[in-house]
Amino acid sequence: MPELPEVETVLRTLEYQLENEKIVNVDVRYLPIVHNDLTFSSKLENQHFRKFYRRGKYLIFQMDSCYLVSHLRMEGKYFIQSNLDPINSHMHVIFHLASGKQLRYQDTRKFGRMEILPLDYNFNNFHDLGLEPFDDNLTVEYFKSYIKGKHIPVKTLLLDQHFIAGIGNIYADEILFASSILPSRRVNRLTRKNMEDLIKNTRIVLEKAIQAGGTTIRSYTSSLGITGRFQLQCMVHTKKQCQICSSSIKIKRIGGRSSYYCPVCQK
Repeated sequence: MPELPEVETVLRTLEYQLENEKIVNVDVRYLPIVHNDLTFSSKLENQHFRKFYRRGKYLIFQMDSCYLVSHLRMEGKYFIQSNLDPINSHMHVIFHLASGKQLRYQDTRKFGRMEILPLDYNFNNFHDLGLEPFDDNLTVEYFKSYIKGKHIPVKTLLLDQHFIAGIGNIYADEILFASSILPSRRVNRLTRKNMEDLIKNTRIVLEKAIQAGGTTIRSYTSSLGITGRFQLQCMVHTKKQCQICSSSIKIKRIGGRSSYYCPVCQK
């Protein structure tokens, strides 16, 4: 599943290619992807792509009179192609553009979703998402308030989208390694210094990943001519040996997810 850096990369690429493009009409070939909204196509006719935002793992396109919001889920991808290119059976939403090109949404597993929201919609509490990683309000005080009374593993906390929006399995492993903290450490055992390190390294790791175009790994690859390179910088995720001390990387299931960690560098 694409995480924050991959979604940010897709967003920036679409912004470069779609800014001010006009939608002529939309073909919806699988209605559940647009929340069974029978008016989806008509609402977007003659709308222009004006501004581009991200909230957690959601793509947000500001149109002339509404927002188009898209979540890629497991395998959603966007293609910008000629109207002469063949349309495969997994392309479920086709945006016909005034330029003659088409923006095509492909989703093999059909898990992705799109919705249209009014321009006055407040995205601060969208789907109860937590703070963005680069939000100035992400402080130790916020951290302490959120974990009060909790005894969950810190890996589970980082994956909680109500805490910080956008972190997934790959980056949670890398953030914990950079912070020298075991993924199984209970949040009630974190020190103030641990919290400071987690906040700092969340920003460092995600910024590096954004600069690298995200991570091209397993099922996620960009469909817009961008190949992520952050997998070349991973210190523990999917690695056999620690890139620092050469110890064997261990894998532990936490909250149903595989967590990669170094038993020597992380405590």
